[in-house]
Amino acid sequence: MNEIQELKDRRDQLLKEADQLHTQMLPFEAALENEQSIEPAQERELRDKYNELKTRFDARKHNADLLDRKINRRETLINSHSLMAGYIEAMNTWKADEQELNEKRQSLSTRLEQIKQQAVEDMAKARQAETNAATAYAQAVAWGDTEGEKTANADAQKAAKNLATAAEHDRRQGLIISALEQELLTVDRYIAEAQEKHKGIERDALWLSQTVLEEKWNEAARALFDVGGRLWANYNLLGLDQVSLLKLAVPQEGETVGNWTWHELSGRARNYGAQDLLQLNNI
Repeated sequence: MNEIQELKDRRDQLLKEADQLHTQMLPFEAALENEQSIEPAQERELRDKYNELKTRFDARKHNADLLDRKINRRETLINSHSLMAGYIEAMNTWKADEQELNEKRQSLSTRLEQIKQQAVEDMAKARQAETNAATAYAQAVAWGDTEGEKTANADAQKAAKNLATAAEHDRRQGLIISALEQELLTVDRYIAEAQEKHKGIERDALWLSQTVLEEKWNEAARALFDVGGRLWANYNLLGLDQVSLLKLAVPQEGETVGNWTWHELSGRARNYGAQDLLQLNNI
């Protein structure tokens, strides 16, 4: 933590110096903007001084940005467990929301299909009743069945009335169907939003995992090179060539971009003498 505070102090100092340099740049900027009122030689002198200040300003801002990234990375590593717990909790919440919405969607979809099917059946039944009444009436007329004609006529009027009632009911059901379909669209939108939120948090969590894994990689590489340094020293003491290790290149992840090579092994080998290498329990 003290190391992080030192980095913050260095960053803040760089930003302070950058602010001071920016203040010094302002008069030169103002003068150069009004270049018509100054001589060419004076303009060159002003521009040279401005460029010098600008270069120093940019360097401090750039270095402050690098330190800020380093600080954020190290604070992330320190807080990685609590951060990951927060991500997992948030993902579980959105996953639960999605499951609840899917259940609601299933219920709405089932109800919608039931209403559609019932509406079709009711209208078909009403139309069939009217058709049956009309057929009975026609048969009664054809056979001169006066009583049958009266009965069929009454049935036809009743069927027509029922059909009108069914048509009005079908109209209302159509409104309900439209409302349910709109609600389904709304639920689908909420489901997509929950999935998007979950995916976004999952990606943040994977970036955190990436940072932790990079650091574990670096730790494993350092451990490897600690052993490699001893091995290189042992080669030296035995007068052997280290040909097999000369092509070694292990990528360094995270804050520093580059490779650990045999130069690292050679440097570490200088720390070990024969007595160090004979202590097998310490290897």
